[in-house]
Amino acid sequence: MTEIPKTDDTPPAGSGDSNHLVRRLRLDGTEITLLGTAHVSADSVDDVEREIATGDYDAVAVELCESRYRALTQPGSLEDLDLFQVLRSGRAGMVAASLALGAYQQRLADQFQIRPGAEMEAAINGAGRAALPVYRIDREIGTTLKRIYRRTPWWQRMTLLTGLVASTFSREEISAEEIERLKEGDLLESTFSEFAQRSQTLYESLITERDRYMAARLRQTVERDTPKSLLAVVGAGHLAGLEQALKDTPGDPDDTITALDHLPPRRRWLRLIPWLIVALIIAGFAIGFSRSTYLGFELVAEWIVINGVLSALGAIIAAAHPLTVVTAFVAAPLTSLNPTIGAGFVTAAAELALRKPTVRDFRTLRSDVTRIPGWWRNRVSRTLLVFLLSTVGSAAGTYIAGFRIAGKLFG
Repeated sequence: MTEIPKTDDTPPAGSGDSNHLVRRLRLDGTEITLLGTAHVSADSVDDVEREIATGDYDAVAVELCESRYRALTQPGSLEDLDLFQVLRSGRAGMVAASLALGAYQQRLADQFQIRPGAEMEAAINGAGRAALPVYRIDREIGTTLKRIYRRTPWWQRMTLLTGLVASTFSREEISAEEIERLKEGDLLESTFSEFAQRSQTLYESLITERDRYMAARLRQTVERDTPKSLLAVVGAGHLAGLEQALKDTPGDPDDTITALDHLPPRRRWLRLIPWLIVALIIAGFAIGFSRSTYLGFELVAEWIVINGVLSALGAIIAAAHPLTVVTAFVAAPLTSLNPTIGAGFVTAAAELALRKPTVRDFRTLRSDVTRIPGWWRNRVSRTLLVFLLSTVGSAAGTYIAGFRIAGKLFG
């Protein structure tokens, strides 16, 4: 049974920022204090340190997932990244998106002279000094991004990707309006703010689902470890939703977490499209050869040239090794006829073999990607660019060559 005797919307003692809120509630005998922080305010660090220094808590929870916690506490963790495994498991896009988000955070940090995640780091360090356990209650960022991608209609996905790239590489300072939204909102939401306001699906994945997820993780913690008093440090934009999620009829927190970690399956008809395209292309070749050998070879030649050239062009834009560019030209026409393997995987594997990233590349990856040239200078991020751009080139080549073949056969 959950008891909620009071809600305290006043700032922490000594805080000069009215955007920092404290809300207190009781959950099955545990007093939970929700401390709202602004990701771009140095005052938040002081607020967190002040709360922990009171000695009123025997546990601390932070709005971090395991991977973000590891990135914050173990800066060298990227050195253990198996880039080939990332490519093989299809996580290259997610890793690139995570790096882009990190670059956006660093852009904010440069403007406000505060380290990304400084308030969370203060909570972790303060808990360490007080010998308190630290619970990571947020959902994995990769899962959140994948749920957004799969639940967003295909015609909106390019807009989202464009917005992410624009927010990452823009060198303009954050406007006063954006600063206020950042103080009151969520860092992930702010990255996609323009789109989150217009898309209920996007807002649910970024904010509402994570409120429910963090509430379920707090319930798990209370049921398992029964702390007497727990401090939860979260972005101010999550305060109302998280409090409401804790008030609602709980159900089994394990079931809630499993449901919110589940990735929506790809629509069956979308999975059939690549095979349908392959069938149409092969049928086009067959029709061409049935009409004349010359026409058949002409269609095959156009397929090879268009697909190969555009994929190779993507590799060139990514500043790939010359042999990787050749690999892109050779592989793209073949992989486009085999949906089980993409041109990007082949080209990125070639780039890894020809230009193996050094330890330094992994150590400087997060700082390198905060500047546009750094994406091409660092061998890790450049490999991701090779994967993405050669894939885009091959995909464009498939459709362009396909329409060309149709035009020659039926035009």
